[in-house]
Amino acid sequence: MGTMLIAREVPPYGGDTLFANTYLAYETLSEGMKRMLDGLIAVNHSAKADVTRTREDRVRDGGKAEATKEYISEHPVVRTHPETGRKALYINIGHTVRFKDMTEAESAPLLNFLFEHQTKPEFTCRFNWRVGSLAFWDNRCALHNPVNDYDGFRRVMHRVTLAGDRPR
Repeated sequence: MGTMLIAREVPPYGGDTLFANTYLAYETLSEGMKRMLDGLIAVNHSAKADVTRTREDRVRDGGKAEATKEYISEHPVVRTHPETGRKALYINIGHTVRFKDMTEAESAPLLNFLFEHQTKPEFTCRFNWRVGSLAFWDNRCALHNPVNDYDGFRRVMHRVTLAGDRPR
């Protein structure tokens, strides 16, 4: 449902997080695109996220058996928020690999368009961390992307993720 992240140690520069509003991303699509996306199922794979992991993440998780396990999940490309009733794009460049019943090659052009669309500047904000900063976001209608631009410095965060409902 949601995630809370608190900054314990931040680099002297960089390390911000970009947040994208996936309600707005969906709502600004053409009616034809909305009709095409409604009912499509996204296939997500944990191995895709491994590509973007930091060196620190790989070292930290290197000895953990569960860190090497691969997970595949399917869920709607467009989900309806259970509390607001609003529709949102529910795909992620870090995990979504294709559409159900399509190959990765067939899915790529549309997914690439959607990945770029949902992170347009008009749908995003940039959060600048300070020690003690706390961010809380709804994973059902927001994307987050930490900016890895602080090479040589540490960024230590503590995270709590709240369980939610099955995407519909």
